[in-house]
Amino acid sequence: MNKSKMNLILHPVRMKIIQSLLNGKEMTVSQLGERAKDVPQATLYRHLNKLLEAKIIQVVKENQIRGTVEKVYMLNQPSVQSQEDFLSLSSEEHLELFMNFTTQLMGMYENYLQQGEADLMKDGVSYTVANIHLSDSEFMELLKGMGELLQKAMLNEPSPERTGRNIATIVIPEGKSKKT
Repeated sequence: MNKSKMNLILHPVRMKIIQSLLNGKEMTVSQLGERAKDVPQATLYRHLNKLLEAKIIQVVKENQIRGTVEKVYMLNQPSVQSQEDFLSLSSEEHLELFMNFTTQLMGMYENYLQQGEADLMKDGVSYTVANIHLSDSEFMELLKGMGELLQKAMLNEPSPERTGRNIATIVIPEGKSKKT
């Protein structure tokens, strides 16, 4: 995904459209308008067209309604059904999947902040980047330990004394340095 495409999706209206279409959702302009009530319909159409031109979204259906055509939109994303599919994606397809992932995180955080009673300290909100140096075996041990802790916590049933929290993990290796 080139820089201009990234800049295109970072616009607040287009980000709202993308967030609305995450997880395979299909929506019409009127449904999208319900999620972006402060955006005039003409502006919504203009941003939809920009996303269509950039091939970030696609029209998946056209419904005939009283002499007019209502388009149904969804995100354009590669189909990943297996690890083999994931490994065969191009760099651009990986960036698109990552964009969808981070957009979803941004939507969750926006919803949390907009609830009006956000207490970041009490709720344990954090986001950080930790640069760590590990051998491959140390790294696998760390991931295994984190996975075991998360799996145990995911078995907890909801209750009045438990607060639901979303934990996202992103691992990005540093670029390899060139040896001289």
